[in-house]
Parts: sequence; structure tokens; C-alpha cells
Amino acid sequence: MPKLKTRKAAAKRFRQTGTGKFTRRKANRNHLLEHKSTARKNKLSHMAIVDERDEERVSLMLPYL
Repeated sequence: MPKLKTRKAAAKRFRQTGTGKFTRRKANRNHLLEHKSTARKNKLSHMAIVDERDEERVSLMLPYL
């Protein structure tokens, strides 16, 4: 059976934790940051866990993680 290809766009966006879950960045922290509060920007800077309903799709895009 041939090797499976990794989706490079997904490989740049997701990381796998030690327990096998996937982490992702939160949206809304790239530009237009002047009017957003410091607390809001700080909360957006932390990594989020990918929802369990999306985990299967992410794992199919990243077969070797």
C-alpha cells in the first residue's frame, strides 16, 4: 500500500498533545487589535483543543501524527 500524504496546511495549524488530542490557535488575533482589550487578546493567545466532532477529520489529514 502506498504512503499516505500529509495535508501540509493542516500540519502547520495543528499539534498533537501527549494524550492524542489536537490543539489549534484561536481566531481574531491577527489584526485590528487596537480596540480589543488586553484581557481579550490574552485569552485569544492561548491554544485551544480541537472539538471531538472534528478530531477524526483532523487525524485523517495528519496520518503520521
